[in-house]
Amino acid sequence: MMHAFASMVYRQIKRWMGSRSRLISTVIQPLLWLIFLGLGFGGVFNPENIDLSKLGINATLPLAGNIISRYFNSVFGGVDYVTYLVSGMVAMTAFIGSFISGISVIWDKQFGFLKETLVAPAPRGVIILGRIVGDAIVNTIQSIIIITLALLFTTGIKLSGIPIALLYIFIMSLGFTSLGTVISLKFQSVEGFQVIVNILTMPLMFASGVFYPVTSMPDWMQVFAMINPLTYAVHASRYWLAGASVGFDYMDSVTDLLILTATAGVLVLLAAKAFEKTTIED
Repeated sequence: MMHAFASMVYRQIKRWMGSRSRLISTVIQPLLWLIFLGLGFGGVFNPENIDLSKLGINATLPLAGNIISRYFNSVFGGVDYVTYLVSGMVAMTAFIGSFISGISVIWDKQFGFLKETLVAPAPRGVIILGRIVGDAIVNTIQSIIIITLALLFTTGIKLSGIPIALLYIFIMSLGFTSLGTVISLKFQSVEGFQVIVNILTMPLMFASGVFYPVTSMPDWMQVFAMINPLTYAVHASRYWLAGASVGFDYMDSVTDLLILTATAGVLVLLAAKAFEKTTIED
């Protein structure tokens, strides 16, 4: 049983290492967000770039500049916007990768590997768990790559917090990889899967606090953010990587861990049940 689990974990990691296109697509997209959105908006939120004379304020008055600087500092949890964005994108990278991993399930359907796993002399729950864990490890590795690239853009990343942040990201990835697996089991084509995933990931991503604080959202969006698991992964990632706690009052590292663990547990069980019901004809 453990051999089947380890084999699936190894297969998913080896498959990722041999797929340059998947690596590039998963890493390049957050990097582009960082360059064009992070550096662009980073300038907007930089008090040094604000012309106080347009507001009718004496540009030589240091108090006004200090007030604006303190305001932006408080909004982003005590860090600049680039650091704020980078620390959130680390979680977003794993989030996107979790759903992309579902494409491999469809490919396995088309090439017949899925049928082989269905008739393998091992519990289906063990097989699908190995697959999910393998993809979660891959997504965590991709987050490490983003952290490494982030060091080129900001000095606000706390190296000591990286291992703990990656633990949260791994747990989050287990949950969303499971969800991506459940969805992929319902589709025969990559195109149909991508349509559903795009519809699902965009609201989750923008209502998670990656790009702007959840407390600045409209009331109805804040309710959605509260039930969005990605919100807690972003909060934890930002807290451990940048030392910034930007979220709702009840959010802390323990709450984040409990919610992410519970969500991952439910979604992994859901994926196992879905795989148990899958037939060779599917």
